[in-house]
Amino acid sequence: MKLYSYWRSSASYRVRIALNLKGLEYEIRGVNLLESEHRSEWYLKINPQGLVPTFVDDIPDPATGDPTTISQSLAIIDYLDEAYPWKRLLPCQDVATTAGRAHIRQLTHIIACDVHPLQNMRVTDKVSQISNESKLWSTWWIRLGFEAYESIVDFDPASFSHGNKPTIADCCLIPQVYNAKRLGLDLKPYPQIRRIYDNCMQLEAFKKAAPENQPDAPK
Repeated sequence: MKLYSYWRSSASYRVRIALNLKGLEYEIRGVNLLESEHRSEWYLKINPQGLVPTFVDDIPDPATGDPTTISQSLAIIDYLDEAYPWKRLLPCQDVATTAGRAHIRQLTHIIACDVHPLQNMRVTDKVSQISNESKLWSTWWIRLGFEAYESIVDFDPASFSHGNKPTIADCCLIPQVYNAKRLGLDLKPYPQIRRIYDNCMQLEAFKKAAPENQPDAPK
């Protein structure tokens, strides 16, 4: 397995967490966004969208016979849950209610669909071209997302975002907390998010996935 990743990419970070939670061995192939490596000819052949992450599994694609290649972080995590169905990140129907599964998806989409896309690098670069308030832009959207997340997350002190095992919601939340901390956002108004973050960061799967622990991180 190979994961084309950038050390500080939130989307790459969430896939690294998912792979680690499942105990899968994989190789990191660094794609340097600051040097526009994601727009290089060799990488666009792998991912025509020119984004990270891209996941490559040696299991052949039945349609082509080539290794299975997937982009978009949520699609990658869905694939991992179906192809490697142990330690489910979206609990299967025999151990979770339909409403519970929907709750996990709701939390996941708050981060992955509503918060992250508005403050990733290609958006903030564009904001910087028209304003010097790109940091304010990013923290505004994180704050709105965190307020919603905080209000609907599970309140059991022993739990993660939903129940007592990490799910795809936690895979998405923790990278966003990392970004919030990096941008200096005050997390005191979000005790549930801070509690979840602390619980997650006790686990080796989350520690191993952290940006500073990646092979392409600046040394």
